[in-house]
Amino acid sequence: MPSHLHHDDDVQDCTELLRSALRDNGITLPSLGIDLPGFAGSYAVPLVALGNCNTATARKLAEALRKAAAAR
Repeated sequence: MPSHLHHDDDVQDCTELLRSALRDNGITLPSLGIDLPGFAGSYAVPLVALGNCNTATARKLAEALRKAAAAR
């Protein structure tokens, strides 16, 4: 299998895993998705685009990350 096919599936899986984990914490990043320019060229590394969010969402995300870090 060409390596770019593995990366395509991996970036899609990672994006959905992140979307699900955020949803489990009551967080939605509306512009979360796959960075399409990351697919350009033969040596490109597909990226997950986290996008923008409002301050309320950023605070919820920070709180969820702090709770997860404290639980370690």
